[in-house]
Amino acid sequence: MSDHPRVSAAEPVLLFDGECGLCVRIVRWLLRIDARGTLRFAPLQGRAAQAFLRAHGLPADDFDSLVFVADWAGGNAPEAAIARRTDGVIAALRAVDARRRAACLAIWPRPVRDLGYRLVARWRRRIFGAGAVRSVPAQSAARFLD
Repeated sequence: MSDHPRVSAAEPVLLFDGECGLCVRIVRWLLRIDARGTLRFAPLQGRAAQAFLRAHGLPADDFDSLVFVADWAGGNAPEAAIARRTDGVIAALRAVDARRRAACLAIWPRPVRDLGYRLVARWRRRIFGAGAVRSVPAQSAARFLD
């Protein structure tokens, strides 16, 4: 077992920029469409995400990329269980049973998707402003690692 915060076996976790207005809006949307409550969340700037990123040799200061972890409780997740950028978006959509939306994004080749992702990442704070994890609904607090 890892020293990361406890999450039930094989529960996926989405690491996101907790200070980005667009990212927080996306998390709120995922909370609404995740009827089973499958997906957990952690801000990239938080203790849990930082520990995970360092343990897996991922950049701990890249807040322009979200990270989907398929099995957080697995501790030492293999590289295949970690998806970044648009692959992470697709994996998160699949995890919350938004398979049609995931398929619509997946039809584009990764380089094209990631180019669009990088462009949005560059401008997101100017367009959507700052966000705050504390702006998520109180009833969803248990789904956040920190």
